[in-house]
Amino acid sequence: MTKQYHDRALDADTLDQLFNEARSYNGWLDKPVNDEQLHAIWDLMKMAPTSANMQPARVVWVKSDEAKQQLAGLVSEGNKAKVVAAPVTAIIGYDIDFHEELPWLFPHTDAKSWFEGNEKLRQEGAFRNSSLQGAYLMLAARALGLDCGPMSGFDNAAVDKAFFADEPRHRSNFICSIGYGDPASIFDRSPRPDFDTFNRIA
Repeated sequence: MTKQYHDRALDADTLDQLFNEARSYNGWLDKPVNDEQLHAIWDLMKMAPTSANMQPARVVWVKSDEAKQQLAGLVSEGNKAKVVAAPVTAIIGYDIDFHEELPWLFPHTDAKSWFEGNEKLRQEGAFRNSSLQGAYLMLAARALGLDCGPMSGFDNAAVDKAFFADEPRHRSNFICSIGYGDPASIFDRSPRPDFDTFNRIA
């Protein structure tokens, strides 16, 4: 039973769905994910925090058979079947020139000027915050009753060329299959460290 530390804490079943019992799936049930569900994932993940609300993530939802086959040709051998079988695989990318959108995304100050002329700073910010947004995407999908299978085994440059050709300043970060996971496809859960193993309170 999950301890309750605050009267607003989520209940144990919800925490299990998001974290404790959630798994990374390698196979998928033959059950579709519709466009409304993808919109719902986005509508949740966009509400989570990013630096100066920069929102650098750019997502391509690979859903058609043609797009699946194209992506499958660009991933490592062990990931090909996962991409083909999944109802959807999200390519979580980022926009190096996210700062162009800051005047309306963060209107409180001239945040665009912080990044102009400094592509290294933009690259760091975009990668860091799109990684956060990719994690939010996974939690949003789980919150909506879906399962996830994140992957990093793919050719980034080839994926960028294939799926971001019309946006040359966009780069892929990682990919994540989404659907209804097949319980037979998961391994036993790997060890998780106790707090004292990798933490200290200063």
